Amino acid sequence: MRLVIRWGIVMNLKALFAAGALAVMGPALPAHADVKSAAADGMILQFKGEVALSRDDACSRLLNPSAWWNGGHTYSGDSKNLSVDAVAGGCWCELWEGGEVEHGRVIYLKRDEAVRYNAPLGPLQGLGVNSVVTFSLANGSAAGRTAVTIDMVVVGSSLSGLDKLAPVVNQVLAEQVKGFVTLK
Repeated sequence: MRLVIRWGIVMNLKALFAAGALAVMGPALPAHADVKSAAADGMILQFKGEVALSRDDACSRLLNPSAWWNGGHTYSGDSKNLSVDAVAGGCWCELWEGGEVEHGRVIYLKRDEAVRYNAPLGPLQGLGVNSVVTFSLANGSAAGRTAVTIDMVVVGSSLSGLDKLAPVVNQVLAEQVKGFVTLK
C-alpha cells in the first residue's frame, strides 16, 4: 500500500521571509506554536493543535496534505506536485515539469501515532543542516478528537545562523499546522 503526502516549502529564502512576515497568527488560531530553543547552530520548534477527527482520520489527513498545505510554500507553487512514499526510507518529494526536489525521507512511521522525517525543508537544505520533523498523534480532549504535535529539531554549524531563521520557519510551519487543524 502506498500513501501519499503532499508537502513543501518555498525555495526562495526571500519569499520565505516575506511569507512569514505576512502570516496572520491571531488569537483565533486553533494551534499553538513555540520556538522552544534557538541558537546559531540549532533550533527546536514545537506546534500543538487539536482536530475534530479520530486518530485514524487525522492520520489519513496528515498523509494527504494536498488538502491543507499552502501551495505558496512549495518550490513549484502547487501542493499537488508533492508526494511521499509512506514507508521507512520513502521519499517526501515534489515533482513538476522541469524540476524536482527531495524534501526529506521517512525515518519512522507508526500509523495513527507518529511519522518522522529527516527533512531540511526549503532554504534549510542549502545550509547543510540536519533536520528531523516528527508528527505525533494522540487522543484529544474528547472522543472523536485528536491532539497533533509537530516537533522540529534542526542542527548545523554556528555559521548557519539558525537563531535568526527560527522565528520565520516557526511562522511558516505554524501556518501549515493551522491549515491541517482547520480544514473542514
